[in-house]
Amino acid sequence: MLITNTRNVFMVSLLATLLTACTNSGTPNPDSGKQTGAVVGALAGSAIGYNKHGKYNRGTTAIVGGLLGAAVGTGVGSIVDSNNPQPVKTGGWQ
Repeated sequence: MLITNTRNVFMVSLLATLLTACTNSGTPNPDSGKQTGAVVGALAGSAIGYNKHGKYNRGTTAIVGGLLGAAVGTGVGSIVDSNNPQPVKTGGWQ
């Protein structure tokens, strides 16, 4: 049971890392904090929800924790993005 759970956590973490890496491009992305916050929040929330002992099963608490974590992470990332200066287009190599 522990090996299966560890494998699932590893696969979800690997997938989230690959999807986060795909959001980076050659041009500055003004929403990168929001995207990173959503991924990190979802991972942290699902891990906390999965390890929470209560009257609900682990799958339900992991899903709810992931959704709440993604929402909170997106909010925090949005605040970080709004505090960062907007990228300036310089026209290429200077």
